[in-house]
Amino acid sequence: MAPLPKYKISKAAQGKHRSHLAIKAPGLSTCPKCGEKKLPHRVCPNCGTYKGEQVIAIKAKKAKK
Repeated sequence: MAPLPKYKISKAAQGKHRSHLAIKAPGLSTCPKCGEKKLPHRVCPNCGTYKGEQVIAIKAKKAKK
């Protein structure tokens, strides 16, 4: 049998324990080449560059009808 808590934790105390579990928006940076938003330390999904070097060859995007 698993151990059980000795006392009931109030809703206020429970909320204080869980205060750091809130979902936060990721910190985004701008690509120096194309200016699009991207996650830091990752290849730009729009132009395929990383630290000024072309890493991934991106195909031309199709125009929407």
